[in-house]
Amino acid sequence: MTDYHRPDSKTMQSLRDMANQLRIDSINATQASNSGHPTSCASAAEIMSVLFFNVMRYSKEFPRDPRSDRFVMSKGHAAPILYAAWAEAGLFPREDLLNLRKLSSDLEGHPTPRLNFIDVATGSLGQGLSVAAGMAYTGKYFDKSDYRVYCLVGDGESAEGSIWEALSFASHYKLDNLVAVFDVNRLGQSDPAMLQHDMGVYEARLKAFGWNTYVVDGHDVETLCKTFHDATTCKDKPTCILAKTFKGKGCPEIEDLMNWHGKPLGAKADKVINEIQKNMKSQSMSLRPQAITASVPDVDITNIKLADPLKYEMGQQVATRLAYGEALASLGKNNPRVVALDGDTKNSTFSDKFRVAHPDRYIECYIAEQNLVGVGIGCATRDRNVVFCSTFAAFFSRAFDQIRMGAISQTNANFAGSHAGISIGEDGPSQMALEDLSMFRSIPGSTVFYPSDAVSTQRAVELAANTKGVCFIRTSRPNVPVIYSNDEVFEAGKAKVVRKSDKDQVTVIGCCVTLKEAMLAADKLAIDGVNIRIIDPFTLKPFDKDTVLANARETGGKIITVEDHYSEGGLGDTVAGALCEEEDITIRKLAVTEIPRSGKPAELMEKYGISANCIVKAVNQAL
Repeated sequence: MTDYHRPDSKTMQSLRDMANQLRIDSINATQASNSGHPTSCASAAEIMSVLFFNVMRYSKEFPRDPRSDRFVMSKGHAAPILYAAWAEAGLFPREDLLNLRKLSSDLEGHPTPRLNFIDVATGSLGQGLSVAAGMAYTGKYFDKSDYRVYCLVGDGESAEGSIWEALSFASHYKLDNLVAVFDVNRLGQSDPAMLQHDMGVYEARLKAFGWNTYVVDGHDVETLCKTFHDATTCKDKPTCILAKTFKGKGCPEIEDLMNWHGKPLGAKADKVINEIQKNMKSQSMSLRPQAITASVPDVDITNIKLADPLKYEMGQQVATRLAYGEALASLGKNNPRVVALDGDTKNSTFSDKFRVAHPDRYIECYIAEQNLVGVGIGCATRDRNVVFCSTFAAFFSRAFDQIRMGAISQTNANFAGSHAGISIGEDGPSQMALEDLSMFRSIPGSTVFYPSDAVSTQRAVELAANTKGVCFIRTSRPNVPVIYSNDEVFEAGKAKVVRKSDKDQVTVIGCCVTLKEAMLAADKLAIDGVNIRIIDPFTLKPFDKDTVLANARETGGKIITVEDHYSEGGLGDTVAGALCEEEDITIRKLAVTEIPRSGKPAELMEKYGISANCIVKAVNQAL
């Protein structure tokens, strides 16, 4: 790295003046909207000034240039000062800041990628550092580039466990291209933050987590310039700058006082702005972003296909989780930007197949699912990678907020959840995903795959790699028979009729383990001369209403859904929601209706009403 060159006195003063201008911009924007967080912006003003006008390399003409430095505003409520920094950099007119929080404006209350300079949505606190770690991992290990990643963390949000998951991850993987800045302004929303200004405790904790750590005056421009430079000289450790700041800095009768969080300054605004202007030597600052010097490889993540032809045999017993791992490895062979992450369950989810085939593109995130999801979302930013995150489906519920924020971030990350439902058997209810379909269906813009055999699972993986938005692939633990030929064509939102006759009296809809049970039930019913039609929906979202409705009408309007999931929000509710306005359709849901217990898969499915025998009983009752 180059030696440190102290900015000249004129530049130093311009950076101080810019910090105050950012304060004024934030106050004016929140005054115009009559809402927002000007005091949270004020504490970070010098940090933002130095970062955006002395440290970071980026382009206002192409804010998401893959070669540029990244910035994540984890304390998303300080959005006005982030918008102000980009306005002062020349991306858009300063006057546009007065449209903050208006319905007609993309300058929302917290940052979202509706704006071309935002990579991920923030504001649900504690998530930004994980995303930044994913960006930094991509930069160091996949892009092998010199761009750097900066993340501004609020001291209040540092109470979130996900922050410490990210701190642990970043030090383990020696992300020396990552800089976290803790804005330690002492005050939270309703109380002082837990540690207030006890900088020694912050420092001890960060050093214990393996970070190169500095404690600085967060309002000292010269110190910040030097410290950000020093961070570039540290090898094999991420850097944390613990900046002691004051909430509402520079605002008389407001600075370092409670009860100003999330409030515009109101009648005090003009007086405060006048006082801030008195500290400015010039309002005409010749500051510009630093030029981009990094380079990155060209990336093409379109039209990704399985590299290997499918070679399953009809009737072969294969767990869909195994087929998932095989498909993932095959995708990775065909595209060098397919990456896989797991949370220490790779030998169960079978993402280990990918690790063995492509060890340089596998990220072990250990047992920290919130960070697993955040890192995956970070890796997917700027279309640098096709990301697959795997763990037990039940454990994604721990990271639901991260997944929800991923959707707001317009992420294209894919999630594969194995060990779904009571069919996992003896491990018991803590390991059984029985809410996951409901959860992922509720995510806006999501695609929810529930493949029923090895062939459809491999095609689901291939489709997910090429589908925008959050994708979820539900896989199961038990072996199930292959029911589709290797060349069967699948589409999201297109169901398959897997059993049909002219004499069918009921339509039964199942997925994976319950589709297998439906087939067994059909054989039993046929002995007594009762025929049923069986449908495999393949995706629950989008859902093929037309196929289901047409077949239901041919079977007297009678539908039975059977699912290895709680009755709320899964397959049954999907069907019911799609057909709720149709006349002469009756739907009976077979689902798990209580908290299950340990046992063998077959006896659990019998006990909780989703076995072949239960389907036979339900069909007979329907007739």
